[in-house]
Amino acid sequence: MVKEIKLSRPKEKGSVSIEETLNQRRSVRDYKKGSLSLEEVSQLLWSATGKNLYRRTAPSAGATYPLEIYLVAGEVDGLEPGLYHYSITKHSLEKTKEQDVRRGLCRAALEQRMIERAPVSIVIATDYRRTTGHYGQRGIRYVHMEVGHVGQNVSLQAVALNMGSVMIGAFDDRQVKEILEIEEEPLYIIPIGKV
Repeated sequence: MVKEIKLSRPKEKGSVSIEETLNQRRSVRDYKKGSLSLEEVSQLLWSATGKNLYRRTAPSAGATYPLEIYLVAGEVDGLEPGLYHYSITKHSLEKTKEQDVRRGLCRAALEQRMIERAPVSIVIATDYRRTTGHYGQRGIRYVHMEVGHVGQNVSLQAVALNMGSVMIGAFDDRQVKEILEIEEEPLYIIPIGKV
């Protein structure tokens, strides 16, 4: 049986304005040493595409929600290193792999070392069929739009939490799928750490 790790309720009001986060947003590849708190991780995951007052924090064509969110945890207080699937509906984590996969993921992403050095990475993957089943081949375009929305949400939330992130799209898809043991197609790897 999969152990469910309930996450803290996300904050719906912060101390940094959206304008400030937009002004400070940049690609960050170097992070301070140290772990993230489970509360910070909770906030980052919710910002990606968590439930909000209406549906989700990011739009989805026809509410098809083709994206799956995975947390590659290396250094999170109160969370063992490993791979976790984010349950959007329950706002919880389900551990899918016991070991720290940051080194392997770094190799699969053309040795981009920030993946190995970051305390966490968020991997966004998709099941295209959820959207193409409704919109045909045009659904592929909609999925790519959606992953952009989700990536920007994570990037801006990281800034609001005094963290940095970088969007990585250069990786070997097959290797990433094998390392994470997922069926979905990986679209983004987002390393995140303190700045």
